[in-house]
Amino acid sequence: MFSQTDFSHMERALALAARGMYTTTPNPRVGCVLVKDGDVIGEGFTQPAGQDHAEIRALKDARARGHDPRGATAYVTLEPCSHFGRTPPCVHALIDARVAKVIAAMEDPNPAVSGRGLAILRDAGIDVRCGLLANEAYEMNIGFVSRMTRRRPWVRMKVAATLDGRTGLPSGESQWITGEAARADGHAWRARACAILTGIGTVREDDPQLTVRAVETPRQPQRVLIDSRLDVPLTARILEGPPPWVFCGAEPDPAKADALRERGIEFTPLTNEQGKVDLPAMLGILADRGINELHVEAGHKLNGSLLREGCVDELLVYLAPSLLGSAPGMFDFTPPDTLDARPHLRFHRIDRLGDDLRILARFAVVKTDVPTDAKPII
Repeated sequence: MFSQTDFSHMERALALAARGMYTTTPNPRVGCVLVKDGDVIGEGFTQPAGQDHAEIRALKDARARGHDPRGATAYVTLEPCSHFGRTPPCVHALIDARVAKVIAAMEDPNPAVSGRGLAILRDAGIDVRCGLLANEAYEMNIGFVSRMTRRRPWVRMKVAATLDGRTGLPSGESQWITGEAARADGHAWRARACAILTGIGTVREDDPQLTVRAVETPRQPQRVLIDSRLDVPLTARILEGPPPWVFCGAEPDPAKADALRERGIEFTPLTNEQGKVDLPAMLGILADRGINELHVEAGHKLNGSLLREGCVDELLVYLAPSLLGSAPGMFDFTPPDTLDARPHLRFHRIDRLGDDLRILARFAVVKTDVPTDAKPII
């Protein structure tokens, strides 16, 4: 169905999509390549929200180079949109440009599109094919797929630990368990996320900035803090710079609430029956705000709560070749009654970074009709 040339052009489209890794949210990362008579005549990738989508950029690029896109083939990593959002539908731009063929990597999971864009193109007489490098396209936009199909972000929990699963000394000291390469890689995963989540325990113990520093990025992800009683110190570094979003209990301390409001910090009371922050409901709220990927860097207690509530999709674990013995672990939750009842994961990828190992393990597959053995794109 697809030639080697088709594969090459779609790989190029995916590489273009990756250029929007840090900038397209809440929109998906999409790349487009226009090919005519065997030559690439235009390229583009989706710009920040409200600006051109990949197809529009590719058409503009082709015309700027002096090429006529009539009769061209458009390779696009996601089904062209068919609805009016911040920008007009891309399908009409392709139809008006009179392209001859559109090859899409995968259908758009957005219910407002979901096959309609491809149908409109076919009805206009354009040869449409879908499914080329679908897995790679899925990995590129795994968070967008999650938000569209489940109304929750894709939640990635990052942990750095020793071979015996310890994350620090009993005193709380944990810097640095892993080496420089692993730490830089962790920042790359931070950078691709829409938001970074931590808990008040980590703020008290480590006073993290929770920002991307080890890699270049054009924007910092939204920081999210879970703090049931609004105990966050006003001197905490997480309160510096762009304000974090704080989720707290139903009745926060009025004085602390006023102090946070004066600093422009948003906090959302959201409690469950136990008086703690309702974690599944929080994910829904984050999705409504356009958060596609949520990166968690928290302590063992919050990690355990997120796991217990079914709020984690994959684990990003860095293992250092060392041992700490009786010290804090990665997760704190009640063990199952039987081995069969234990949470099951599958290894998605294992890599060596310097002296450390990086393990990406997933709890579940979001879309079972899309293969999930591609390399993660960061």
